[in-house]
Amino acid sequence: MPATQETRGEDRVFGALSSPVRREVLRLLRDEGPQPVQQLAAHFDMRRPSLSEHLKVLREAGLVSEERAGRQRIYRLEAEPLTEVRDWLGPYERFWRTKLAGLAELLDDLPETDGTDRTDGTDRTDGTDRTDGSGAGT
Repeated sequence: MPATQETRGEDRVFGALSSPVRREVLRLLRDEGPQPVQQLAAHFDMRRPSLSEHLKVLREAGLVSEERAGRQRIYRLEAEPLTEVRDWLGPYERFWRTKLAGLAELLDDLPETDGTDRTDGTDRTDGTDRTDGSGAGT
């Protein structure tokens, strides 16, 4: 299947989100608002050129924008591309909700037990013997 402009954009977004450093940059921008690169760099144990590479990947994916203010570069979260992620994940969320609802229904239909129906007399959850409390069984 040939890659379309849309799938290439999605690939960039997913690629950008694959790095824990880039996810943390997005979290910082979300929680603390626009920040200069120096302020962002203070949160990471890496040299500034390495962080600049991460910011470039985020910028190319459309997840951050850069604004120059004098000699500083201010980065701002651009959350719109994250809707692509949400839209892509939607069918999988529905899939798992259906599966979990089926599991809940199955579990609700199981007969209630007191946990001592094992043939060795031990409780299923903690291994204790319900006959004398020693855990050794009878």
